[in-house]
Amino acid sequence: MNTVLLVEDDISLGATLVERLERERYQMRWARSVAEAERELAASPVQLAILDVGLPDGSGFDLARRIRATSATPIIFLTAMNSAENRLEGYEIGADEFIPKPFHLKELIIRIQRVLSAKSHLRSISSGEVTVNYDSMTVVFPNGHTEYPATRDFKLLQLLIESSPQVVSRMDVLRMIFPDAGPAEELPTGRTIDNSISRLRQMLRQVEGEYIRSVRGVGYQWIAPK
Repeated sequence: MNTVLLVEDDISLGATLVERLERERYQMRWARSVAEAERELAASPVQLAILDVGLPDGSGFDLARRIRATSATPIIFLTAMNSAENRLEGYEIGADEFIPKPFHLKELIIRIQRVLSAKSHLRSISSGEVTVNYDSMTVVFPNGHTEYPATRDFKLLQLLIESSPQVVSRMDVLRMIFPDAGPAEELPTGRTIDNSISRLRQMLRQVEGEYIRSVRGVGYQWIAPK
């Protein structure tokens, strides 16, 4: 059963949506503010987030940016803020759908089904004892446990896997993972890469064997056990 997080501060509309979507066999979690939504997301992952934009304690756009920074969770905006600029902002953040209020409930259900169906055909690769899913940005272990690395950590993991058995240099990492780093004072350093590698290694300690090898003076190599 897919779990859906609804972020909506209108009590009447929220209650209606929860009741209707539960009848469609979705497991619903309802947050009425950005803070409540963040607590829900921290507690456990969801398969879809439906977000209003104008919330009592912040913007649904900002919440979506934080979601997208750490996961590929599908996002549907459901909002009265439906100007062309709002829609563009929503899609630029990475929304899968942008539905203006008022809306037809059946249309919402159809769009939810389409988004979840599209996300069910995910690209993944098994390497060693782990399965890495590129679309959901997850790492699944033999016992079924799933990890959700930060976006740049996951991109580094993907780069290492796809480059194997070649060694990936630090310069390649900086060029391919951090091309949009921003002002000079915010540019990543070798320490930034080391910290990312350290987090990936810590995650991979759930299985036996070495997965990421350091090549002194060059960079890193993915060497998952056969």
